[in-house]
Amino acid sequence: YFGTVIPSGDNKFSALNTAVWSGGSFIYVPPGVECEMPLQAYFRINSENAGQFERTLIIADEGSKVHYIEGCSAPVYTNDSLHSAVVEIVVKPSAHVTYTTIQNWSPNVYNLVTKRARVEAEGHMEWIDGNIGSKLTMKYPSVYLVGPKATGEVLSVAYAGPGQHQDAGAKMVHAAPETTSKIVSKSISKDGGITTYRGLVRVEEGATGCKSHVQCDALILDEESESRTLPYMEVGERDAQIGHEATVSKIADEQLFYLTSRGLTPEQAMGMVVNGFIEPVVDHDRCSDYFASLGRNMPHLGAVGIEPFEHVGGLTRHGIVREQRLVGCGGAIDGRLQFARAV
Repeated sequence: YFGTVIPSGDNKFSALNTAVWSGGSFIYVPPGVECEMPLQAYFRINSENAGQFERTLIIADEGSKVHYIEGCSAPVYTNDSLHSAVVEIVVKPSAHVTYTTIQNWSPNVYNLVTKRARVEAEGHMEWIDGNIGSKLTMKYPSVYLVGPKATGEVLSVAYAGPGQHQDAGAKMVHAAPETTSKIVSKSISKDGGITTYRGLVRVEEGATGCKSHVQCDALILDEESESRTLPYMEVGERDAQIGHEATVSKIADEQLFYLTSRGLTPEQAMGMVVNGFIEPVVDHDRCSDYFASLGRNMPHLGAVGIEPFEHVGGLTRHGIVREQRLVGCGGAIDGRLQFARAV
């Protein structure tokens, strides 16, 4: 399975990863096994001017179910570092995989990641993506629906502050009949930050009866920030049902006036509006526990008197990734490869 979902020559960053990778995670879930607790891994860059090139391979056999959670952070250094990971997921018939990422790299990290899942008949793949840190992020989780009635979903939240560019999105490829996909993207930009949604929905010839819905919402908090939306739709079948909606908005003075007239401070009012904006993703049943603190702290990122998340120990101070070490955890630190097998 290694290298079958993302070949080494897929793009220049996957080629670089294949050449120098030195650690990562491998998870195999046998047929019919449902993991009641999530598996969790944490990745950290501990030196400046460094490169981290881990690989993650997850194989969910027929009828199995697993939720994998990944946290990323690094101390702030003067020189830039590169994180170029590859994630491959194989979802066998009727299997269910959820992959959650809370990315909080320091502002000197370039985050260039390739993530892709291959989903067979009646399987389900769900990417839940939170991007807060890094100088530049370019990450587009992909789902290739290769079996009939396979489904895929991407839920994404991105925040771009001063000097940050969050270029994120998703890719859905419908290669089999009666497949279904959904993409929900929420982005917030402030103090000159730039957020970009870059997505692709492709329905190949012969993939009849497909359905896909894409929703992209952007919130711009000041005049210096930017938000860009670059959707692509390639439809090869006449009966495909494809929907796309996008909104770009700012916080209206009337909203702040109404809330402050009820006794809230301007900072609290802005935080309430931002929390309401990302609530549809934060309250998702598969990620509510892990994104709850993201929702509480998102409004405060360098904006209203609370400093951006400080990287301490193995986790972020404000608990973006809950301080737990679960049985069956597989992760890599300093190039060590660890394995997790569900039983």
